[in-house]
Amino acid sequence: MNTNILKFLLVIFIGVVLWFIPAPEGVNEKAWHLMAVFIATVLGLILSPFPLGAMAIFSMTVVVALDLVPMKGALKGFSDTTIWMIACAFFISRGFIKTGFGRRVGYLFISKLGNSSLGLSYGLVMTDFIFAPAMPSTSARCGGIITPLFLSISDVYDSTPEKGTQRKIGAFLVQCIFQCNAITCAMFLTSMAGNPMIVKLVKDMGYSISWTDWALAAIVPGLISLTVIPYIIYKIYPPELKNTPEMKAIAKTKLKEMGKMTTKEWIVLAVFAYLIVFWILGSFLNIDATFTAFVGLCILLLTKALDWNDVISEKEAWHTIIWFSILMTLAAQLNKLGFIPWFGNYVAKSVENLNWMPMLLILLLVYYYIHYLMASAIAHISAMYVIFVSISIAAGAPPLLAILLFAFFSNLNMSITHYSSGPAPILFGCGYVPLAKWWKIGFIMSLVILFIWLFIGTIWWKILGLF
Repeated sequence: MNTNILKFLLVIFIGVVLWFIPAPEGVNEKAWHLMAVFIATVLGLILSPFPLGAMAIFSMTVVVALDLVPMKGALKGFSDTTIWMIACAFFISRGFIKTGFGRRVGYLFISKLGNSSLGLSYGLVMTDFIFAPAMPSTSARCGGIITPLFLSISDVYDSTPEKGTQRKIGAFLVQCIFQCNAITCAMFLTSMAGNPMIVKLVKDMGYSISWTDWALAAIVPGLISLTVIPYIIYKIYPPELKNTPEMKAIAKTKLKEMGKMTTKEWIVLAVFAYLIVFWILGSFLNIDATFTAFVGLCILLLTKALDWNDVISEKEAWHTIIWFSILMTLAAQLNKLGFIPWFGNYVAKSVENLNWMPMLLILLLVYYYIHYLMASAIAHISAMYVIFVSISIAAGAPPLLAILLFAFFSNLNMSITHYSSGPAPILFGCGYVPLAKWWKIGFIMSLVILFIWLFIGTIWWKILGLF
């Protein structure tokens, strides 16, 4: 029997078993049955017998058929502003790739930093960092902008897996890109598709995070990480080529071939700057973040920097709208039926005598390393974010600190395996680093990341007054 069919049958079996388990005291039967479907859905996202969007539609159909959510209520999530903000960001990010602006920025960094292999790594990392705030699709950033640049550099130096010369420079660069991508994802609310989902989950818990709150809390440990990680990889997994003076000249030649920035590139740059400014100032000016994103998209369409075919062909955006909307509907209904409040009270009683600091540290480590069992950051967030944050707050942790820490760790843990995130299979699939070495570097770098974010980050968050 097909493996995916077996996985799907397992998901159904788990859901049925949970359905027939008696509801705990204090939880009504309808809430418990919805929780059974929700857990089965999350398991389906983890095992992935079908794409995320398909699993979400199956789930929506089941909850309506079982009268757990009315049809109108099941579709209510599609009107959520957070979902459309991230969809617009996906559409806008297509402009960076289509116009060549992303490639131009990459060559610009390489032309300035390309004298050495370490400098080249910083050039690629900075390219990712520059585009992260307005490109929530990590796959688009890595697959559409960073990976082509990295492969071009490797090709110049004849560093390819086919010839057994990957250690010349390619293997080193691919690990720098992969490890630092998790950092750039953690630094901005709009740099990974799951981050707005976290904001929505937090809102349903009665709290809020602004774009500025997120970026300000992450900026110091994030920049330190982006500075330190390439250097450490340079030491523990060094390239054979240390000096690469040719790359500066090659990058300058590529820029010359591209010519002056086109009108459409200037438009993309202007929209990029507009988005960052108004996402930062929006909370102060009372301008909705989703409205800001729609205005940016309208500008690109009106100026022909994007056309409507670009929008409708952006499959990842439409895919995200479907699964995100349905998952948010289920989570909101669980809260409405009283399951989430019940769970919070239950956890509060369980940990009321424990000190919040060691409890938070233990939970963060578990949350980080349990990602070895996950093939999707979205599934990880869906299954565990609210639970871990609820336990931490119940133990006495400052709410905003707990909310942000688990938000950051939802991204940071994407650097440990070759299947942990969208960019992971893209970069691992290039064939430059053996599996055992990939995992070894991932574990070593996890210790570095945890030290920076838990030690240096704590000092920064204390200065910000988060606790």
